[in-house]
Amino acid sequence: MAALELHKPEIHEEEDESSVEEVRLTVSNEDDPSLPVWTFRMWFLGLLSCVLLSFLNTFFGYRTQPLMITMISVQVVTLPLGKIMARILPETKYRIGSWEFSFNPGPFNVKEHVLISMFANAGAGFGSGTAYAVGIVDIIMAFYKRKISFLASWILVITTQILGYGWAGIMRKLVVDPAQMWWPTSVLQVSLFRALHEKDKARMSRGKFFVIAFVCSFAWYIFPAYLFLTLSSISWVCWAFPKSITAQQIGSGMSGLGLGSFALDWSVIASYLGSPLVTPFFAIVNVLVGYVLIMYMVIPISYWGMNVYEAHKFPIFSSDLFDSQGQLYNISTIVNDKFELDEVMYQREGRVYLSTFFAITYGIGFAAIVSTLTHVALFNGKGIWQQIRASTTAKVDIHTRLMKKYKDIPSWWFYSMLAVSLALSLVLCTVMKDEIQMPWWGLLLASFMALIFTVPVSIITATTNQTPGLNIITEYLMGVLLPGRPIANVVFKTYGYISMSQAISFLNDFKLGHYMKIPPRSMFLVQFIGTIIAGTVNISVAWYLLTSVENICQKELLPPNSPWTCPSDRVFFDASVIWGLVGPKRIFGSLGNYPALNWFFLGGLVGPVLVWLLQKAFPTRTWISQINLPVLLGATAAMPPATSVNFNCWIIVGVVFNYFVFKNYKKWWQRYNYVLSAALDAGLAFMGVLLYFSLTMNGISIGHWWGAEGENCPLASCPTAPGVHVEGCPRMATESGEITIVCNHCDRDIPAANIDLHRVHCARLEKCNICGDMVPKKHADEHFLTAHAPCIFSMADQRIVTCEFCEFPLPAVDVAEHQEVCGNRVSNTRAGGGGGNGRRRRDGNGVSYKRLFFTVAVTGIAVLMGSLFFQRKPLRGRDK
Repeated sequence: MAALELHKPEIHEEEDESSVEEVRLTVSNEDDPSLPVWTFRMWFLGLLSCVLLSFLNTFFGYRTQPLMITMISVQVVTLPLGKIMARILPETKYRIGSWEFSFNPGPFNVKEHVLISMFANAGAGFGSGTAYAVGIVDIIMAFYKRKISFLASWILVITTQILGYGWAGIMRKLVVDPAQMWWPTSVLQVSLFRALHEKDKARMSRGKFFVIAFVCSFAWYIFPAYLFLTLSSISWVCWAFPKSITAQQIGSGMSGLGLGSFALDWSVIASYLGSPLVTPFFAIVNVLVGYVLIMYMVIPISYWGMNVYEAHKFPIFSSDLFDSQGQLYNISTIVNDKFELDEVMYQREGRVYLSTFFAITYGIGFAAIVSTLTHVALFNGKGIWQQIRASTTAKVDIHTRLMKKYKDIPSWWFYSMLAVSLALSLVLCTVMKDEIQMPWWGLLLASFMALIFTVPVSIITATTNQTPGLNIITEYLMGVLLPGRPIANVVFKTYGYISMSQAISFLNDFKLGHYMKIPPRSMFLVQFIGTIIAGTVNISVAWYLLTSVENICQKELLPPNSPWTCPSDRVFFDASVIWGLVGPKRIFGSLGNYPALNWFFLGGLVGPVLVWLLQKAFPTRTWISQINLPVLLGATAAMPPATSVNFNCWIIVGVVFNYFVFKNYKKWWQRYNYVLSAALDAGLAFMGVLLYFSLTMNGISIGHWWGAEGENCPLASCPTAPGVHVEGCPRMATESGEITIVCNHCDRDIPAANIDLHRVHCARLEKCNICGDMVPKKHADEHFLTAHAPCIFSMADQRIVTCEFCEFPLPAVDVAEHQEVCGNRVSNTRAGGGGGNGRRRRDGNGVSYKRLFFTVAVTGIAVLMGSLFFQRKPLRGRDK
């Protein structure tokens, strides 16, 4: 797509068709203003959907296998329910003064259905499951074990959700009304609604096509989700080279570069980047270029070619934190009782290390967020300014003209909501400051950042279906300004990043209402009421679980197989520790290992300028104007948790449908492309719910077999540096460079080529608990009797045994008497509370031969002197 330029103001000029082809092929140019929207059916089904989705998504979000029910499930279910209500409800009209209403004003219509879906979308957290701020309450109560009042929690959740309405109201005329801001996901929803409600005379109607695709998606998903898990990542390179670390690093779709990896699972294809059938082709190309450059050029050169940041010590693809020896960083040891950084323990544990891939993607994330501002200023700044100056006289398309029939939303509604949200937030940051740690100026700074970034990020989302995130920059900034305050860091991120994200979700819904010709005031009230209800249900359910489930989220304290492990909150907690507790200064600053990554900020600032200059220098080269650096640089922003197999499949499917099918079978694409995407989503959602309630909750599994073991690339996450030992991984011997594998039975380094033969032999052996030797199992008793059993004669050669209390080596014949005394002494010491301050225990792994020789020598001298003494003649007795 060429560089976006909003239309110049031209009076009395209108268009009967949208300037965007995808919109022109999908969205209807007709409207029926007489269709009722404020119906009893809409309120009943909408509020019910909102409450149910809010409750279910919050409740199941704490479980080991979280479940998220999305708006699309409600869209499919409420259609027959609405039609049933239209048949059974009475048509009687009631009057209250001049106001007349009926429980059944006529057939169930598409506008009611859209508003019900808006309620459901609020209940689904606008695609995120629950309100983001609930995670803050979770980590305060479940991880940090601190107190926060319910009132403070409710204000935090509601204000962070509602604040985005203010930004959306300010920006609505800029990113909703213009035709070029076409919001691809809204076009997808339009296609689904038309498929469900419109009847056509074609051989294969869109409704029939939806049902067929839905059934196929529903039936197929049981294979990758339950029966044949390997279908979620088919990494054939790993199968071809089962003993090669490098091959598996290259071929693994889950833990490596994913070369040749693919999936037959729609959830893998659409989970992180959205549906590829919806994303425009030029955006797919930008993602493809960015992905190939980063994944197949930058990462291989950094890892194998230059060993950047000691890359070989760590997995090639990982979001974990490591110490200098390549082991997982023990975060719990650097947090003191006040949940602040323990400087002494941090110095002892050492600096935090990242995998090279994770470090580089952080740097690219820095560049992506800054390039968003530069790109929009250069390529869209003129159009935005024109739209601001002449929003009422600008050239409009057919959809904007049709929407003028309805009363617009008064601006004071948005400003009032913004003022109330900020006022409540200031109360939270002043009166209840001790509960959230963030000062009042942090709120104002976060709000300013959200306001500044809402327009450019909205434009990127509206035209490319890709949304750059503010999470990195907000975490970074607050980590620098207020280090050592983890709660303040996540609260700042929520007000700065999530309020912007909420604004974009609201704007997206406004565009859907724009396409479906829903009265704007109806859209506003449904979104507002749904958000308040959903947020209240979210925090109420969370509060109940946090106060009633003992040790919730504490996996090590929960009973075996307990489902309340809170995996998402664990990641959120780790982020609060890294950015808020340790702080970016100790990672990306002068006290960390990665200060050079800050140069990416400058690269993101300058990059779009170079593209803009190239476009001006070569105006006939149209491909230059299609370079979108925020999308290109942000291609890998979702990695991790997204993996290479997600990108591989997403790119392939997107190119096939939005280039080849769109180019060669445009009529088919026009009728069925978006319907297919919605049907695949719906089938997956319903089968996912069915599997969860019928099998997962009851602990029913398919059992162990090759296809249920994932992608079968166990070596892909192994380090390759000499001397680094990770359990279950081969390692390089430091001298010869030979690859070895540690035997789990005998703990010895075995050459990888001989490991299979060694394991067969080693399985016949048993480790001696006393000397550590490996002896045949059938001779274990004989070995103990001959090597370690106590001897009968004290002057015979003694077998040395270590005391289990003090770990002091002594002759086996004396060990029983010694341990009786030593055990009582240890018990008394522990009872007196001095167990932690005693002398350091002796190392029992070796025997002190000097002490043994000295003991034997003294004993021998004593025996010799005694024998000489008793051999002397007795003295004569006194005469009587």
